[in-house]
Amino acid sequence: MIFLTCEEWMERIGENLKARRLRENLSQQTLAARSGVSLNAVKNLESGRGASVHSLVSVCRTLGAVGWIDSLAPASETSPLEIARRGRMRLRAAPRRKEPRRV
Repeated sequence: MIFLTCEEWMERIGENLKARRLRENLSQQTLAARSGVSLNAVKNLESGRGASVHSLVSVCRTLGAVGWIDSLAPASETSPLEIARRGRMRLRAAPRRKEPRRV
């Protein structure tokens, strides 16, 4: 497993997006227009300064890299037996229980 800082991950993602864009022979402006995002969003993504999740998903879709996004949202880790035992999937976390006061 690779342990990188957030900044290092953003740089790495940016480098990969740029390489993919250049392989497709697209300018940043063309990619932005096809993705429906601003030119600055593409520049920020490629330079590792980040952008919104919406911009990242839009650019990945345009570049045919939806597998990248799909890998960030893996299928549920709840086992089918666990779901059957509960009767339904959990939709939210249970509220925190207050600890009893100690006297």
